[in-house]
Amino acid sequence: MTAQPLRIALLSYRGDPFCGGQGVYVRHLSRELARLGHHVDVIGAQPYPVLDEVEGPGSVRLVELPSLDLYRADDPFRTPALAEYRGLVDVLEVATMRTGGFPEPLTFSLRARQYLARHKGRYDVVHDNQTLGYGLLGLARHGFPLVTTIHHPITVDRQLELDAATTRLRRLSLRRWYAFTRMQRRVTARLDHIVTVSGSSKREIVEHLGAAPGTVSVVPIGADTRLWSPSDRIARVPGRIVTTSSADVPLKGLVHLVEALAKVRTERDAHLVVVGKPQKEQGPVSDAVRRFGLEQHIEFRTGLTDGELVDLYRSAEVACVPSLYEGFSLPAAEAMATGTPLVATTGGAIPEVAGPDGGTCLAVPPGDAGALAAALGRLLDDPELRRTLGEAGRERVLERFTWRRAAELTAEAYRKAIATGTGRRARSGPGWRYVA
Repeated sequence: MTAQPLRIALLSYRGDPFCGGQGVYVRHLSRELARLGHHVDVIGAQPYPVLDEVEGPGSVRLVELPSLDLYRADDPFRTPALAEYRGLVDVLEVATMRTGGFPEPLTFSLRARQYLARHKGRYDVVHDNQTLGYGLLGLARHGFPLVTTIHHPITVDRQLELDAATTRLRRLSLRRWYAFTRMQRRVTARLDHIVTVSGSSKREIVEHLGAAPGTVSVVPIGADTRLWSPSDRIARVPGRIVTTSSADVPLKGLVHLVEALAKVRTERDAHLVVVGKPQKEQGPVSDAVRRFGLEQHIEFRTGLTDGELVDLYRSAEVACVPSLYEGFSLPAAEAMATGTPLVATTGGAIPEVAGPDGGTCLAVPPGDAGALAAALGRLLDDPELRRTLGEAGRERVLERFTWRRAAELTAEAYRKAIATGTGRRARSGPGWRYVA
């Protein structure tokens, strides 16, 4: 007997597919759920998710649930006009921003609860994509089973940024900005159906967020292997190293890759292409680029189309993931899917994706520029090793990390949540209580 298609509300408080993994997750998961025959409403705030069109049997639809968009790229930390305010949630959003906090997880969860309360019976299940706001705890009374994806605890990002802060003022600012993580811990402890992307993330969700181990299921994500694939029409550029990284996020480890490139270039010609925004004029990455005289050998690229991004990875002799920590590492899976040989650190869940050292990638300790340089040099000097690792990496992704498989396992999590109800902790929790 064929299972009935589900009506799914997929929540995404921040869905930009070109900045961070949450938008990528929503885009690809919603598409594959629809291809399985399910009907998905992606309920999102600015920047709105970009979704793929799907030709039957299921469907994907964007439901815009606008915030005040206080962090828009062209006017960050803006002051809304009085006419823009629609209620108390908007007042809370501005007040939290003005006192140095990040309001979006809380305020989006409250708006989402209001929306869902007006649409009782429309959805079989609600899937939250790491909002973890107090508003989610009010969904049970409206009859919605809840599944929540936690990619990794944001407390990890918080600690790494605090460790990298050089002044007391910066540390105070970070603590205020990350105050929402206290809310996320309280909400997580009340959830019964949590999905995460790796065994490493599961352990950290239990340790850092207080989730009961039995409530957390591991559903690996992956690459769109029809898009991310090898191609003979794109020639490899000698000495090209490619990474996807943000220069202003310490946990991405870009500064260590810059230092490694300087070491690599003492013995051979090489250059680095970074998919992401460069750091501002002053900062660890820009300082390292100037210190090592690499201005002409590092290029930052942004705004690439899907095809341009894939072709860039196909053109590289080596792909690199230098992160200090990753909850999963989509860049590793996508690079491997193109058959591009990979150098990656062992930070967080990266080994679960990249595989064994010497089998599907070259693995190095996080934060070790010397080891990173040695691995990059080894691959650049050995065409046969590049071919072997590239082929093995592609096979690993095809076997383990595809969006189709992620959608199938996620649908199983939905049916489990529907069968067992919304969960004791979610039912017994308060509607919401904001703690700054």
